[in-house]
Amino acid sequence: MMRILVLISGSGSNLQAILDSCAADKIAGEVVGVISNKADAYGLVRAREAGVATSILAQQQFADRAEYDAALLALMADYQPDLVVLAGFMRILSADLVRHFAGKMINIHPSLLPKYQGLHTHQRAIDAGDDEHGASVHFVTEELDGGPVILQAHVPIFEGDEADEVAARVQAQEHSIYPLVVQWFCQGRLRMQEGAAFLDGVRLGPAGHACE
Repeated sequence: MMRILVLISGSGSNLQAILDSCAADKIAGEVVGVISNKADAYGLVRAREAGVATSILAQQQFADRAEYDAALLALMADYQPDLVVLAGFMRILSADLVRHFAGKMINIHPSLLPKYQGLHTHQRAIDAGDDEHGASVHFVTEELDGGPVILQAHVPIFEGDEADEVAARVQAQEHSIYPLVVQWFCQGRLRMQEGAAFLDGVRLGPAGHACE
């Protein structure tokens, strides 16, 4: 069984989707730990209710980012993860930490990458007049939200939509595609090589796997 470590900062809805998929034997792995940089993150409650070990590492305890990331790396290593899943972890990770878990760390971002890297993606898509938006699961590299895309989900943007309406539509899709990608990794079907994502030995394009 693959050992999955999840990093969160907030409610942990994607964590819950992964926990549910593991419980239903839809993922050939188990969540062995959840780390949060926020002591009040509701995702910690979700983890504890599922019997998963939790750790809190708040940035206020450390003098700077380098010191924090060194401690985070040591804590992550204690869990001996085969896969690290970023699920709303609201910190930019250092290059050293990212390199340490290269090819073993994935993230979900609420946009159709490479569009709208960073924050406030739903409002930015609305402001740009886009008629669709979505989410992307990608490998984590040193470039913020710039690692190779594995899978995307598209949702419509309707005239008059508010950002929270689009966000709810996107989040519903995140809960489907993130566990699926985790399963691909745990099955040994997914890997990162030479800066690209490969599924079943096939190099994926810029938008990741094209679901039929």
